[in-house]
Amino acid sequence: MASGRTGLDRWTAIAANLVIFGLFAFSRWLEEADAEVYYRSVQEDEFLEWGTFWAFMVAMGVFFAAAWWQRRATRVVPWFLAGVGLFCFAFAMEEVSWGQRLLGYQPPEYFLEHNFQQELNVHNVISTSDRKLILKTIILGYGVAFPLAMPLLGWLLGRRGLERSGIVAPPWQLMPSFVATWAYYHIGYNDDLVDWSYSGEWVEMMLGLLFLIAAVTHARDFRARLAATPQATRSYLVPAAAAVLLVVVLAGVNTVLWRMERAASPAALEAARTEVEALAQDFVDGRAHSRCNTHRRLYTFVERYDQDGLFEGSFAALADRGLPEERARYFIDPWGSPYWIRDRCSKSRGRRITFIYSFGPNRRRDSSRYEILGDDVGAYVRGAPPHAATE
Repeated sequence: MASGRTGLDRWTAIAANLVIFGLFAFSRWLEEADAEVYYRSVQEDEFLEWGTFWAFMVAMGVFFAAAWWQRRATRVVPWFLAGVGLFCFAFAMEEVSWGQRLLGYQPPEYFLEHNFQQELNVHNVISTSDRKLILKTIILGYGVAFPLAMPLLGWLLGRRGLERSGIVAPPWQLMPSFVATWAYYHIGYNDDLVDWSYSGEWVEMMLGLLFLIAAVTHARDFRARLAATPQATRSYLVPAAAAVLLVVVLAGVNTVLWRMERAASPAALEAARTEVEALAQDFVDGRAHSRCNTHRRLYTFVERYDQDGLFEGSFAALADRGLPEERARYFIDPWGSPYWIRDRCSKSRGRRITFIYSFGPNRRRDSSRYEILGDDVGAYVRGAPPHAATE
């Protein structure tokens, strides 16, 4: 690591890039092959989100281990690797809204009002354009520009100066995957180019795995330096594969556990049923008007389309019967999650279905695009429940 730019052995580099490009290819195939399965896979608390969470959490642990070994091997303050580890921790916790759905607590009012997802996270308070710019900068800055700049930085500081700086770049062989991740994010959100829905969820998973592989590389390098292992004899394939496998196992376990039914308070269930029926009645009474092919949190829907009539109808009247004012103001269910509106128009089937729903006691979406399913608590505004949940 004389230049400060780490490198992978050939087979690990090939395998790592194949994993990232394979994930991209799989996501594109899945959306084309089964849109309903694809839609479910990108929802909150499914395998993809838990995979992203654990990729960054495991990366955090490995970065901290790498920082420890860097300190022992070089005697420098490992501020950079420790800082990247903290970034991974923050990214992971932001992904799961700092445990909001897991623990079922209601976020502070500021986040209910200013976060369009009404969750306890910072990245959704930032404007969409700024959020996209920040993530693109992280992808290209850390994964591409940084490795390319390290030889110049090494020339300016000298070998010993660069080592004393504590700065270490990710493996340069991962640059193709970082570029592909950036391109997927950039193109996927450009409706003029492609119609790739939810590409951001896949990009986050790809990025988490890239940070994880980089962390494994640094940890392997500095630990090997302590043991005086020559660079040419180091292999990264086994530890990198083990780290990725650990992420897969943890994500799978989390997904299974999350799908298990949670015991629901009868009072909370009854309150949710009363509230969704009142909200549906407000739409039937004309206090609010839906939009074709809309799927939004109800508060976001009200703010976006100026549907202030919902603040004065049957649902608002429940405040006189004990509905907490903050829940009434921001359309929050008894489990601390937002109420949603789903309006699905199908020209081919000549039907339109609209319903209001809550994630229910398990705090995850079970409903399809056409039907209230699982333990979701909902009420239909128009359209009878269909016999099939897919087109």
